Amino acid sequence: MSYKEISLNLTDEHRILKESVREFGRKILRPASIALDALPHTEVVKKDSLFHDCMKKMYEHKYQGALIPAELGGCGFDPLGLHIFCEEIGYASVGFAVAIGVASFPAFFAAFTQNPALIEKWVLPYTACTDASIMGCWAITEPNHGSDNLAHGTKYFNNPKISQQVKARKEGNKWILNGQKSAWVSCGVTATQAALFVGIDESMGMAGGGVCLVDLNSPGVSRGAPLDKIGQRDLPQGEIFFDNVAIPEEDMLFDQNTYDMAVFRTLVTANAWMGAQFTGVAQSALDLALEHCAQRTQGGKILCEHQAVQKKLFEMFMKVETARAMSRAAMIYNYSVEMPDLKYSITSKVYCTQAAFEVASDAIQLFGGVGLTKAYPIEKIFRDARAGLIEDGVNDLLSIVGGSMLAKEAM
Repeated sequence: MSYKEISLNLTDEHRILKESVREFGRKILRPASIALDALPHTEVVKKDSLFHDCMKKMYEHKYQGALIPAELGGCGFDPLGLHIFCEEIGYASVGFAVAIGVASFPAFFAAFTQNPALIEKWVLPYTACTDASIMGCWAITEPNHGSDNLAHGTKYFNNPKISQQVKARKEGNKWILNGQKSAWVSCGVTATQAALFVGIDESMGMAGGGVCLVDLNSPGVSRGAPLDKIGQRDLPQGEIFFDNVAIPEEDMLFDQNTYDMAVFRTLVTANAWMGAQFTGVAQSALDLALEHCAQRTQGGKILCEHQAVQKKLFEMFMKVETARAMSRAAMIYNYSVEMPDLKYSITSKVYCTQAAFEVASDAIQLFGGVGLTKAYPIEKIFRDARAGLIEDGVNDLLSIVGGSMLAKEAM
């Protein structure tokens, strides 16, 4: 089934977008994600795997340009259109939703600078690509640094005792990179380029960082094995190592003087994207539960006729609808104004990932024992949803960041 669209602001273009992405996800992404979920993790990243095939199909539809302006070859979605896109891809497969999002991160950051040379080098080849041969990743997580990389505005962010493991030092007209990114880099084992978050000035703590763009075919770059994990197995993740990797000075987009702003903009963008796609995960779990409860007989009648089941379904419905309202509002506002309000993107990520996990968990309860088996996709969606409470910043840490902002505004 499909949810009732209660927004009165959708245009014909929005409706066409929603229908086309939903159909693409139903026919292409959902079946592939289920097949990939059952494979050994080392098989997912092979060149002839369904992962690469689906990424190529998304590139053929120009989906890799979702975050890129139309004048630079991207989709040029308005904020509502972008939310619809993210939700529908997340509905089909949140693993592929994350993959197509991080694939654009180098181009997204380059486009943000508005530097013509960087746009020529990093953006235009990416948006023109139709075979997924150019694929980015967001290389921020490290073995000893996870969500503290994102603790923008807190005292921890400026603690000189805490700094990034990947270091960048200036030598003439080049930057030299050394260190390791952890196994949680989404598309880390498949990407050709990275938006790399590095440490530059340790005396400033995590705030003394930088963001640079790196060709991952450069000398000194190596990869670890793909990560074996319980959820989002259709999303390959893995380590990246940097051993005296040299990049041109112009590819350091943000240094220690502008890094704080870069982290702020990253959180605004990525957390809003997460909220939208996990709204899709929640809707997917609800739809599967409704379909099952309309068919399964227990106690002499179908599950949907039991009042306890009706109450549970309505509670799930409320969570999905509030998640959609929250994530849409946050994305539309923060992607439309000159100065976004980070609290709302964080709220979107934290609330919607929690809602998706709870709705998926309730759906398994309604399925009963069969919900625990591989026979139905709900157990995969449950595992995928669980990852959302951790990735792109654990919800606990992000709540502290949001709370610190509220406290500062109140004082």
